[in-house]
Amino acid sequence: MNGVATAWARALRAGFSRRMMLLSLVPLLLSLLAWGGLLWAFGPALFDSLQGVFTDYGWFQASGSLLSTLGLGMLKVVVVPLMAILLLLPLMIASSLLFMGIFAMPAIENYVSRKQYPQLEQKEGGSFAGSVWMNLTSALVFALLWVCSIPLYAFPPLAVAVQAALWGWVSSRVMSYDALAAHASPDERQAIMRARRWPLLAIGMASGLLGALPGLAWMGGAVLAMALFPFLAILSVWLYLLIFLFTGLWFQYYCLQALTELRTSGTSASLAA
Repeated sequence: MNGVATAWARALRAGFSRRMMLLSLVPLLLSLLAWGGLLWAFGPALFDSLQGVFTDYGWFQASGSLLSTLGLGMLKVVVVPLMAILLLLPLMIASSLLFMGIFAMPAIENYVSRKQYPQLEQKEGGSFAGSVWMNLTSALVFALLWVCSIPLYAFPPLAVAVQAALWGWVSSRVMSYDALAAHASPDERQAIMRARRWPLLAIGMASGLLGALPGLAWMGGAVLAMALFPFLAILSVWLYLLIFLFTGLWFQYYCLQALTELRTSGTSASLAA
């Protein structure tokens, strides 16, 4: 696990650089433009629909009783906006992660390879289309599973564990592909994914625990006021992007080091044979 710790330290230093912080704003702005337009056009109708559903089916009383049982009675007055957040936030995060994977990961790969591995041969085993497909399918599955896990927020520790598992899966799947796309051949990428599956999953799970924190933050902030919903959503998405950016750097440093060791050992030549 020394390689994991070394990659973590390098990612931490790089993550606070001005270039990386500015890079996190690109997918945030793209996501805000997309979702700002959607919420402006359909936001009032969504809240009215949720209000109607809760009224018609008696969900206000049922949800109020459940929240009171769990000691969260103060949330009864914001149950509709809270439900809107639960429904919309995973979609916002998924779209931001998609933008991050498409626009930011190539810049991260270029930054790390130029700074740390300038002599590493680029075999172009991945492609832009492959990256888009990997990011799109992973983001959609991530959003779907998150929505299915919404009831688990009644039990916060379980919700955090599930969030960590989801984040670990999506990050290890997406980041490993993007981190090795330019430098590794398809055979090298598959060999690293097989041989390093547990360290890669460990990085994803550790990042997943960080990824659960913004969710808990906006859950607590929802009790303040419905008017804070847009600000909480923007803050949460940006925090997720910063975590995703750090995770991208962590995977990038680790995967390129793993590729360097693979080629130094001579295994890469046997894979190509």
